[in-house]
Amino acid sequence: MSRHALHELKGLGYLVSAISVLMLAVVSWSSAPKSILLTVCLLGGAATSVIGMFCRWLSYELEKRMKESGRRELGRK
Repeated sequence: MSRHALHELKGLGYLVSAISVLMLAVVSWSSAPKSILLTVCLLGGAATSVIGMFCRWLSYELEKRMKESGRRELGRK
């Protein structure tokens, strides 16, 4: 498997995970309005989970770009 395909697979995995978190939040929403604490925890948990997945994906993207940039610099020397 090429590095590009592996990178795309990681991105797809994070996207699927984010969608599953949102789907679980939708299912839980019916009981959340019964308590402010439940509502805050549900929204906060879903948001932090999606943000965390985005940060991990972004770190892979930045690492990939840094490696590509390093390869280009090595080719110039």
